[in-house]
Amino acid sequence: MLNLLLFYCYMDIVLLVIAILLMLTGMIGCVAPVLPGPPLTWIGLLLIKFTDKFGDQFTWTWMIIWACVTILVTVLDYVIPIWGTKKMGGSKVGIWGATAGMFVGLLFLPWGIILGPFIGALVGELITGKDQKSSFKAAFGSFWGFLSSIGLKLLACGLMIGYFVIKVF
Repeated sequence: MLNLLLFYCYMDIVLLVIAILLMLTGMIGCVAPVLPGPPLTWIGLLLIKFTDKFGDQFTWTWMIIWACVTILVTVLDYVIPIWGTKKMGGSKVGIWGATAGMFVGLLFLPWGIILGPFIGALVGELITGKDQKSSFKAAFGSFWGFLSSIGLKLLACGLMIGYFVIKVF
């Protein structure tokens, strides 16, 4: 009986540590395009839900609402930069350039992540034969969309982590 009780205590600690690591990785994933930030943060909260000590702090309704928010933010993460490029007059080549620039930018951390989509969209627009002013405008739209999606992800993850900190600590 005592062994079983100790096992449950240790499992709570293990789940808590894994959950915190997932949430921290989720915050990093908000700015690193390779990691899915909000989903990792939500999975960390889901692990907490299954602990004996802290699980009652998070209702299933709260978890489902944040699952929906996580899905929405994840979808918007792909839509907002494209929308920003299109809104500022960008072409499909500019959008592809911004995407390629984002991945090439990973090689030049941290500035590459910020400047990569901008430079990629700019080069893509210049390749299509647009003038410099139009190309810069489309590149700025891509850059604005990229920063907006990062801000949205940081907000969602920050709120989830903030609630976790308030309820658990």
